[in-house]
Amino acid sequence: MFAPLRISSGRDELDVAMIHRYLSEQSYWKRGVALETVRKGIEHALCFGGYVADRQVAFARVVTDYTDFAYLRDVFVLPEYQGRGYGRQIVAAVLDDVRLREVGWMLATDDAHALYASFGFEPLATPHKYMRRAAP
Repeated sequence: MFAPLRISSGRDELDVAMIHRYLSEQSYWKRGVALETVRKGIEHALCFGGYVADRQVAFARVVTDYTDFAYLRDVFVLPEYQGRGYGRQIVAAVLDDVRLREVGWMLATDDAHALYASFGFEPLATPHKYMRRAAP
């Protein structure tokens, strides 16, 4: 049995240094990201931390207008805590948050399709309608 995961959206509890370290050094989607960019992203989003005892071991960030759109970003569990169901728990907590229950969701992933499909995510039905403008 693994230690329970406590999930909080309290921004003051987040271990920003750990989040930056993971995103900049271990993630495939934000490798090399600046600390200030991570701080700004946290400041302007609804963030969730997953904690075992007093240590943050998981993170998820939601960019949203709280009305009809939410984009799930930067979901991770530290490697030494993976395989314990913590990723599933933090995604479930995000999707069940009362502030987000009525919104439509988007996300992008290279490797977690099965996880997100289990929560009802599916490929875009009309991808030709969607456009993007990449950051410089």
